[in-house]
Amino acid sequence: MSWHTYMLFIGASLVLCLVPGPDMLFLLGRPIAQGRAAGLCAAFGINLGAYIHLLAAVTGLSALVLASATVFTVVKFAGAAYLVYLGWGALRAKGGFALQESSGKSTLRHVFWQGFLSDVLNPKVALFYTALLPQFTSTHDPRPVAHLFELGVIGNTVGISTSVAYVFLASRMTQALRRSKTLSAGLTKAMGALFIGLGAKLATEKL
Repeated sequence: MSWHTYMLFIGASLVLCLVPGPDMLFLLGRPIAQGRAAGLCAAFGINLGAYIHLLAAVTGLSALVLASATVFTVVKFAGAAYLVYLGWGALRAKGGFALQESSGKSTLRHVFWQGFLSDVLNPKVALFYTALLPQFTSTHDPRPVAHLFELGVIGNTVGISTSVAYVFLASRMTQALRRSKTLSAGLTKAMGALFIGLGAKLATEKL
């Protein structure tokens, strides 16, 4: 595989990482509401979910899901329901998710697995791997599976690097905001409404 192909794939992965979506919203919400540690846990949880999608795509499972209307619909509605669940939890929260830095192991573990589920239950991520990866291989490739997995690891490395940068930027910009109970509560409610809106959009749109 040529150096040009690798660079083209890295560029495509970076552009897709910058496109707003449920994962980005969840990722930005953690450092805003709970601090940098929670944001990093969310980033690594989302990245682990991306590896599940990568493995599914390489083994053909993603193509199977996308080919089956019933299975695809189930995955889509599960993802939509999870987004609405997160949004409803944010709307019900009193005074924000947390007004102090979240450092408890149980809290950070919970955020990690929330990020993981946010990514795993997002059918658009499955579509990304199934549609994009084959564009960078050929029928004459002697090791197609190995090269697909290699590209996926590169894409996920771009993803985690971008996510960590987002977390540090969001944490730095919102430290003052989180000291205000009124602003923290307002940010939490706004994020909750956005999650519910994204869930409703995912449930109704055709992918």
